[in-house]
Amino acid sequence: MSLIADLDTAGRWQSEGKRVAAATVIDVRGTAPRPPGTRMLISSAGEVVGSVSGGCVENDVITVAAEVLSTGVGRVVTYGISDEEAFGVGLACGGTIRVLVEPW
Repeated sequence: MSLIADLDTAGRWQSEGKRVAAATVIDVRGTAPRPPGTRMLISSAGEVVGSVSGGCVENDVITVAAEVLSTGVGRVVTYGISDEEAFGVGLACGGTIRVLVEPW
C-alpha cells in the first residue's frame, strides 16, 4: 500500500468511529514474500487492507492488532520457518519476518 492509500483508508475508518492498527514489516531474514516497509491496516471492526506476508501470517497479525487496539501498546512479532520446512508443508518460501503492530 502507498502512504496516500493508507492515509485515505485510516482516515475513512477513523471518521466512521473505528480505531486503526498498522502492521509493518520491519525486518526480513532469508526468503519472504514481502519486503520491509510493506504494511497492512486493520480496523477495530475487523476490516483489513494490505498484506504483510501474502497470507501466511495475516490471521495472527489481525489477532495481535486487536490486542494492540485494546491496550494501546504496540509490539513486534516474529514469524519464521526454514525453507526446507516451508517446502515440506507446501509453502512457497521460508525465512523470518519481524512485524511492528501499532496503533495508527
